[in-house]
Amino acid sequence: MTVQLGAHLSIGQGYAAAVRRVHEMGGNALQIFSASPRIWRRPKVAEKDILEFKQAKAKLDVEPVVFHSQYLINLAVDNPTSQKSITNLIWELKLAEKMGVIGTVIHLGSYLKANPQLGYQILLKNISAVLAEAPSNVYFIMENAAGNKVGQTLDELLRIIKSLQDKRLRLCWDTCHGFAAGVDLSTKEKLDRFLEIIDTKVGLERLVLWHFNDSRDPFNSHRDRHANIGEGYIGLDTFRVILNHPLANRVPIIIETPGFAGRGPDKENLDILKELIDKQ
Repeated sequence: MTVQLGAHLSIGQGYAAAVRRVHEMGGNALQIFSASPRIWRRPKVAEKDILEFKQAKAKLDVEPVVFHSQYLINLAVDNPTSQKSITNLIWELKLAEKMGVIGTVIHLGSYLKANPQLGYQILLKNISAVLAEAPSNVYFIMENAAGNKVGQTLDELLRIIKSLQDKRLRLCWDTCHGFAAGVDLSTKEKLDRFLEIIDTKVGLERLVLWHFNDSRDPFNSHRDRHANIGEGYIGLDTFRVILNHPLANRVPIIIETPGFAGRGPDKENLDILKELIDKQ
């Protein structure tokens, strides 16, 4: 089967331009921001831009496309930030439906100084508020975290899914974040166990995206600093294991690497990953 492999790219030149660029890089999947990730403003997206984007991804067979939510999002608190987070995520998920984007990858946030038990209930309430207004056919994709934030462990993310029992709740696993949080996927046996836990507790179909990033920091460092593939502490073997696993490689892969020229995810990183795929 063909591995779905792509990158997170800028929308500075427009949505359709990002589709064309990932295709030129040799990718067939794409992650983008729907708008600026650093401000709350939600722009009006022109219908002609939506149409051009959908035509480009259909013509070039770039699928899936996924949004990444704003860096400002925090659903683990009860304050104005969480209310803005809810409003913006609802807007983004509705836009995803219009654009044929499968959903949005979300960093859930941090409890800050709140009691974790109380914070967890606030988190569930806020996620439920988003899901109550979001379309039924787009995914709310929770990403694992590296540091002291919600989602640092797989069990924490699976607990949210089991608590809310909503089919739209899905998982994105970032290799750098996982490595920083003490998750080792460097052998088939370890990856088997990781996938078995997901499958047993919530179903493997919940895992809908990998973020492939090497790590600038050692194992269990709790630091989120991405490196180019093969240039960090994770090394090539872990990526080779995932890329050639018959269950893991069915899940689309997005790189968020700094790039060998320092300009973000690039063809060189994708080419390295392609070389790790066994030729049969």
